[in-house]
Amino acid sequence: MNTRRDFIKTGLALGAGFSLVDLGGLFAAETPAVTGAVPPGTLPGGVSRPVLVAVRDSDRVTMLNQALEALGGIAAFVRPGQTVLIKPNMGWDVPPERGANTHPDVVARLVILCREAGAKSVSVFDNTCDQWERAYNHSGIAAAARAAGAVVVNGKDETLYRETAVPRGVKLQSAKIHSLVLDSDVFLNVPVLKHHSGALMTAAMKNLMGVIWDRRFYHRTDLHQCIADLLTLRQPTLNIIDAYHPMVRNGPRGRTAADLIELRTLLASTDIVAIDAAAAKLLGHQPADITHIRLAAGMNLGRMDLEQVDVRRFKLA
Repeated sequence: MNTRRDFIKTGLALGAGFSLVDLGGLFAAETPAVTGAVPPGTLPGGVSRPVLVAVRDSDRVTMLNQALEALGGIAAFVRPGQTVLIKPNMGWDVPPERGANTHPDVVARLVILCREAGAKSVSVFDNTCDQWERAYNHSGIAAAARAAGAVVVNGKDETLYRETAVPRGVKLQSAKIHSLVLDSDVFLNVPVLKHHSGALMTAAMKNLMGVIWDRRFYHRTDLHQCIADLLTLRQPTLNIIDAYHPMVRNGPRGRTAADLIELRTLLASTDIVAIDAAAAKLLGHQPADITHIRLAAGMNLGRMDLEQVDVRRFKLA
């Protein structure tokens, strides 16, 4: 795995103007540690700005705890008696150190917090790319989620998907969508950040391809527009991006740990466009360079311009 210093020394640049010192400008300033939520600021006209929390330089669980604290705690999203879906990326039959899947520590901690908040049930699934049992097990997520109290659901069971209209979709006008997405009270989207050979980047928006049955429709129709279209049906309650050691090449599966760079960062926001815009900057891209981010912003599904976002930054070490 490469460190920030390795990338500076070897010239493995991630994008024009990208700075590994401040991570694409996302950490140009830090916010003092908080205890409890702070109301977001407003834009001209009194419109509330979405909040994006960016935490760096600690272990995943500590960063997750800080991010949630800055957003008002898990109780701001999960109430007693509610059903919760956690959708990680666990599509690949590789171990956690390869960075192709969300880290099991993040998923397990979220399950524990949801159970402590009084959730009636917590479910975890993904429509995997590799054979589902191997991917679930080798990623470490299935065991960690079960140990924390979650129900791990087979994402390859077609009977659990329902044909659903997407009335506001431009290209994606209907799809078989997993019933947990349609029926759960709370939907937590928890991807890993990585390079993608076809879409340039995988983060929160693209992770939702794992909740539909026929991903091939996206690829043979209009990948980026379909990614944006799905958001018109239901957006996650909260998005959390594991960017501890993002994959910067050979994605989405990667080849070796040398494809990763250690950033020790975690992002969280209710605005899926804003969080992907920030994630793009972590990988050295401008948000508008990622087509599905630009399309979703144009459809008023979130804010791409981080100047219009209440960004709360925390450096923990």
